[in-house]
Amino acid sequence: MRVALRFALVAPLVVCLAGCLSFLGGTGSEEAGAPGDRQLPASTQALLAIKGMKVESPIFVRIFKEESEFEVWKYKDGRFQHFRTYPICAWSGELGPKVQQGDRQAPEGFYTVSRAQMNPHSLYHLAFNIGFPNTYDQANGHSGSALMVHGNCKSAGCYAMTDAYIEEIYILAREAFNAGQTKFHVQALPFRMTTWNMMRHRLNEWYPFWAKLKEGYDAFEETGKPPIVKVCGKQYLVNVSFPGGDPAPGAPCPMYTKLNPSQMPGIDGVPQTLLASLSKGETPSRQPKETRAPVAVASAAPQPAPSKPQPSVAEMVDTSASAVITRPAAPSQVASLQSTKAPASPTYTSATKPAASASIPAPIRVAASTSAVQPVTYRFGETTAAPSEEASKTIDPDAIQKPNRSGKGGKLGGSSSETTDTQH
Repeated sequence: MRVALRFALVAPLVVCLAGCLSFLGGTGSEEAGAPGDRQLPASTQALLAIKGMKVESPIFVRIFKEESEFEVWKYKDGRFQHFRTYPICAWSGELGPKVQQGDRQAPEGFYTVSRAQMNPHSLYHLAFNIGFPNTYDQANGHSGSALMVHGNCKSAGCYAMTDAYIEEIYILAREAFNAGQTKFHVQALPFRMTTWNMMRHRLNEWYPFWAKLKEGYDAFEETGKPPIVKVCGKQYLVNVSFPGGDPAPGAPCPMYTKLNPSQMPGIDGVPQTLLASLSKGETPSRQPKETRAPVAVASAAPQPAPSKPQPSVAEMVDTSASAVITRPAAPSQVASLQSTKAPASPTYTSATKPAASASIPAPIRVAASTSAVQPVTYRFGETTAAPSEEASKTIDPDAIQKPNRSGKGGKLGGSSSETTDTQH
């Protein structure tokens, strides 16, 4: 009885002390499990191995608003190659760049992220600052702060991911920084900047701005390297060099030399020593099947058509996209790499292609480039027009807290206030 009485008196004291330790930061044991300190899931490590990529290799990021997709590229064999596509859970505003504080627009443009912009203690699970406003934004008087890519699936001017996806992206960036990458480039784009998409939006007020972004998009598609971006005359210039030094961003553009992307050495943000170390032990990348030279046959007699070779494990796995980005007739091997309860995403099919009208010419057929790696083939599908200003006023104020029913995300309505620095 006495033992029980003593325990009853001591137990509240122990609970109180534990609560105080937790409030003061604890003993540090829980810090080992903090989201920013975790390791990649086994399925992601397996996908890296299948693609022949290293977890510590540099990364490059592309964001597409209209498609609600977030791409991560990893450096391999002298260029960045596509690793995985993640669905964006939510983004706010409309197509077009962010102009002023409070407009709830997610940024568009060319940005860079350093280690100092990573936030492992974000209230939105994990986050990194996209780097808005950059030199271009400042030259044009654009205002705003704390524009992030973060978790929690809520957006008020940011790009919001699910907690699981931002955690994986954060770890990939962290490991790249730990290996020596000083910054990674982010291309935040309104849509995939194909010829057809540019034609669809040719009457938009931001078309001249998007034409500049397309130059950077095309340069990366061709070379697999982030382009050199300068600002003068309050506009972007891609892959140029000024003989007399870079001008002021707001000053008129002087004479400049256009650079050949394929002949530019090095990668901005990746030290040469790191590139050299990554090149050791790497094998040349395989050529696409359509560009392989035919094997010479020593007989003039007609030869039967060769049977199609059995695909390797890497070829059988649809590694061009995340487990949540569906594709027609996806091989069964993907199931072993998929995250549990992955949200569904729309399948790009030709059935949803809009009929041509007199005001919009038919899309131009462009021959596939043999010099650029096209990791994913997208077919144009119907898009939903952005809601008008009047319609947006009737949106449920709490809608910003809800992901799309599809689970993939996209543009959401929400409150008129913008997320502040302290909320991240």
